[in-house]
Amino acid sequence: MPRMTTERTATTPRVDPSTTSGEREALEQWLDFHRATLAMKCEGLDDAQLRTTSVPPSDLNLLGLVRHMAEVERGWFRHVLAGEETGWIYATEEDYDRDIHATEEDTYQEAYATWQAEIAHARTLAAAHDLDDFGKGKRRDGRTYNLRWIYLHMIEEYARHNGHADLLRERIDGATGD
Repeated sequence: MPRMTTERTATTPRVDPSTTSGEREALEQWLDFHRATLAMKCEGLDDAQLRTTSVPPSDLNLLGLVRHMAEVERGWFRHVLAGEETGWIYATEEDYDRDIHATEEDTYQEAYATWQAEIAHARTLAAAHDLDDFGKGKRRDGRTYNLRWIYLHMIEEYARHNGHADLLRERIDGATGD
């Protein structure tokens, strides 16, 4: 079976978080580590492979995970932290989970570019805030969240979905690894 390694590739550099950094730097490094991990899970696959689902009844797929994380980045940084009133990227009233429901017309090139644009915007928004700063927006639950909580949640969200990505990638071509 092919095996993914922890070696960094030219297309997806992934930097191990420092073991001696301060709190904010550690949170940002771990978030970037997990962002890069998801990109690594998708490397070398074509769009059809990236749309391959796990096992019924799940319709989870790698392309859908990338699109989902673009929505998550937008939701937490644009909506909650900055209070921006932007619409969703993929979700519709008919299909709230449209991000996961990739079709033949959906491409990794588009999803990756959208995801990276949301990450870049998230970094810009976060840079203007201290960890204890509360966001200007709210989630559907009506609560406010500080940047520290958002960072921790984003790390958890990526870590959970990277576990899904491990299983999806192994199903596609047998590749495993961090």
